Amino acid sequence: MKITVLGSGSWGTALSIALSYKGHEITLSGNDADVTADVENNRMNSRYIPGVTLPDSIHATCDYGKALAEPEAVVFALPSHCFRLVLTEIKDIIPDVLTVNAGKGLERGTGKRSSYVVRDVLGEEFAANTVTLSGPNLAMEVAKGLPTATVLASKNRENTLKAQAMFSSDHFRAYTSDDVAGLEIGGSFKNILAIGSGLCMGLGYGDNTKAALVARGLAEMTRLGAVFGAKQSTFMGLSGVGDIIATCSSRLSRNFSLGRMLGEGRTLEESLKALDQVAEGVETCAAAEKLSEEYNVAMPITHEIHAVLFEGKDPNDAVKTLMSRDLKSEA
Repeated sequence: MKITVLGSGSWGTALSIALSYKGHEITLSGNDADVTADVENNRMNSRYIPGVTLPDSIHATCDYGKALAEPEAVVFALPSHCFRLVLTEIKDIIPDVLTVNAGKGLERGTGKRSSYVVRDVLGEEFAANTVTLSGPNLAMEVAKGLPTATVLASKNRENTLKAQAMFSSDHFRAYTSDDVAGLEIGGSFKNILAIGSGLCMGLGYGDNTKAALVARGLAEMTRLGAVFGAKQSTFMGLSGVGDIIATCSSRLSRNFSLGRMLGEGRTLEESLKALDQVAEGVETCAAAEKLSEEYNVAMPITHEIHAVLFEGKDPNDAVKTLMSRDLKSEA
């Protein structure tokens, strides 16, 4: 198949490599001319996936018109902060083909999940036919061909199965689901928890602290998911617990790394500059805080991480606030 991947960062590049295992011809498209030149001339994406040689079946272009001229499938691997902008730019040229959205994040200004952004820009039918991808998929490990599993979900069962066949290989195993809301919320919310987990490490706390944060964070994720009709079982699977385990414990996780730097005393601006990549959890935390207030969902961990990120609260004080909350049952 001829497949276009929109988004030439670490995630888009890693997915391009994963798709190449099946012999697909990949066009990787983004707005960074240096990345495009690196892919075309050196078979590398040195900025985002250093040290990994790209297969000859992957080509790159900054021209969305060229990238979308004749693909048989399109994959979105775009950060949430530019997702609507890119969709708006391509809405008149995107073909009616199998489309997979692999982005993970909530839109900051609106709190909307990515499927709602697709619906806003490309229409209800396009959104219903789009397949969502989410799971414990650290980009560098996917790029290196390490065994990885993921989940695909859509309202269109036929498209879900097509996407499963398109992605699945000896290196990359795809499962199916019909819980789009669960995948989107799990894939977004785990980045907030990864920042919190990194904060724990940066502050010098132990595994007990991190385990408590992750477990209670999962409870917040589940409560928020229930508002949108997500299935509790989804959060117990790859796109919930699985993604949390990977993102909240790996130094390869951008959000975990950001949280660690914050815990060590750097400002958000300093941490983002040092990271030099997108940390979806920052924008998603702002969106999740908005949703918590809008739908009256108790999300104390999200609230405290939001206070650290955007209100200048000392991370140690945020932990004290959480530990001194009114006593209650675990439910």
